[in-house]
Amino acid sequence: MKMMMMQRKDGIVPESDQTQELLNGAADGNPEAINQLMDRHRTALSRMVRMRMDQKLMRRVDVSDVVQDVLVEANRRLSSYLKKPKMAFHLWLRHIARDRIIDAHRRHRVSAKRSLDREQPMTGRSGDKSSILLANQLKDSQLTPEAAATQKEIAEQVELGISKLDDRDAEIIILRLYEQLSNQEVASALSLSEPAASMRYLRAIRRLKEILVEAPGESNGLD
Repeated sequence: MKMMMMQRKDGIVPESDQTQELLNGAADGNPEAINQLMDRHRTALSRMVRMRMDQKLMRRVDVSDVVQDVLVEANRRLSSYLKKPKMAFHLWLRHIARDRIIDAHRRHRVSAKRSLDREQPMTGRSGDKSSILLANQLKDSQLTPEAAATQKEIAEQVELGISKLDDRDAEIIILRLYEQLSNQEVASALSLSEPAASMRYLRAIRRLKEILVEAPGESNGLD
């Protein structure tokens, strides 16, 4: 049985040629194709899980264990996915991972007063190159980093600014810049049209810029 190539007209992000080939092999029951399919997405899953897990939880639960649980669950549910894929494979894996992270937070009772959907995903990531790249995007003639500001300080301020955004704005920035999803992939993950996803991202960036500039009594390294 061969899978049909996912079409953009169906609202599904097209797979890369290599992933599509492995999906076809998996649909034919090829165990090697299934193993390669899972291994191909392990690194991206690890990045996503590490980004989303609370630092307190990461001292108790190993990221690699969570990733392995996700892949085992994906393997178990793969046949159902192949029969009727509603989103690209890597986005489907991301949904499973998100559920696993929320479950882990609940089991270990990490910061119960906070929303489980936003367990301060940026905490402890200061100095991440994505934060530096974002800071560079936000710079203009009025936003020039001070000579004394270190990259770590700039990253901390960007991440603090993201934590002050509302959930929707923070989420789309994290998806685009930290999880490195394309606008098309973000639209699919959030059930938005591509123009709506693009507009939401631009609004979120604009709001983040305002927060960084207006933060009272704080040196944000961008003024």
